Amino acid sequence: MHHEIQPTDVGIGLGSHDLGVATFTAELYERGTFPLIVFTGANAPTTIDRFPRGEAVHYCEHALELGVPSEAILVEPEATNTGANIELTRKLLADKGINVQSVILISRPYQQRRAYATCRKLWPEVEVRCASRPLPLDEYVANIGDADRVINMLVGDTQRVTEYARRGFAIHQDVPAHVEAAYQRLVDAGFTSRLI
Repeated sequence: MHHEIQPTDVGIGLGSHDLGVATFTAELYERGTFPLIVFTGANAPTTIDRFPRGEAVHYCEHALELGVPSEAILVEPEATNTGANIELTRKLLADKGINVQSVILISRPYQQRRAYATCRKLWPEVEVRCASRPLPLDEYVANIGDADRVINMLVGDTQRVTEYARRGFAIHQDVPAHVEAAYQRLVDAGFTSRLI
């Protein structure tokens, strides 16, 4: 979404198959962008083999290996979708008495728009920005190691931007015609495994 990275109260690393989310969250912490991290996520069918103890737990372990102190990390291990990531993180912070006025959602690049829309719907009073590792697409795909997986996930996330707004899970966002056309070309080419 090309949001400018500015200091916020909390950095929220959204669980997924991409360990780069934890890496970039740790980098932003080390830059002083936020004093507290919440890693959130249980497992999805696409992550159970890679992160058997849960996405948030593995993200936390990775951040600790990168030098983030344990007292700067909270783990929310139950969320199984982006809405639950937001709601359960919000509850965790409230239960700990942590006042939050601004957050950065750190996610896969193609998840930013959906994460933003979900957060605006479920936590409208918080200022939200989104961030991802700043990698060109070819480097991102190389890091994941599976182009088909990335394309299928990208197609699924693109569908969810409009479908989740229709279902009331997220705020409405306009999808440019060229994005809609690219989405349809990929669906027609068979990249449909993550469609709902």
